[in-house]
Amino acid sequence: MFTGIIETLGEIESIREEGTNLHFVVQSELSNELKIDQSVSHNGVCLTVVALTENTHTVTAIQETLEKSNLGDLKVGSKVNLERCMQMNGRLDGHIVQGHVDQTAVCVKREELDGSWEYRFKYDSKNGNVTVEKGSVCVNGISLTVVGSADDEFSVFIIPYTFDHTNLHQVNVGDAVNIEFDIIGKYVARLVGRS
Repeated sequence: MFTGIIETLGEIESIREEGTNLHFVVQSELSNELKIDQSVSHNGVCLTVVALTENTHTVTAIQETLEKSNLGDLKVGSKVNLERCMQMNGRLDGHIVQGHVDQTAVCVKREELDGSWEYRFKYDSKNGNVTVEKGSVCVNGISLTVVGSADDEFSVFIIPYTFDHTNLHQVNVGDAVNIEFDIIGKYVARLVGRS
């Protein structure tokens, strides 16, 4: 479980294919604090640390993960949002995030405002995923508040700190981002769909 509060940015140092899997070697200031078998969110995707060096860690993404996320678009030098799993003795600053990406969405608007940025994302709504205004959504692992919601798109406002300290500053119109919809909203949508 995660909170959607990004700890740091990592950089993809190398990518190795093995069958349908991709092994990512990530350099970050967190890598030397990690351990084998630890769960770490990479752009909102919960991945297991499988190898370590002094300043890198390696994680593996299987085909199903690559199909549901933007991890397959990563290249050497790409920046990824990193968050270690939630500690149960601390504050929950974001919202409950599982690290299970539901799907990707495409950025259809990026507008710099006077002191913030507005992003709008469009997604395929056939899976029944929904957003609500003032509700939570996780974009590339970042816990955000929805400010505008429609059947197949939503918008968020980004403060300067989040813009500077996550990889959102690299997201432009046409780019795909990972989306994890709010867990409570998913259960409600499933229950309403059954009635």
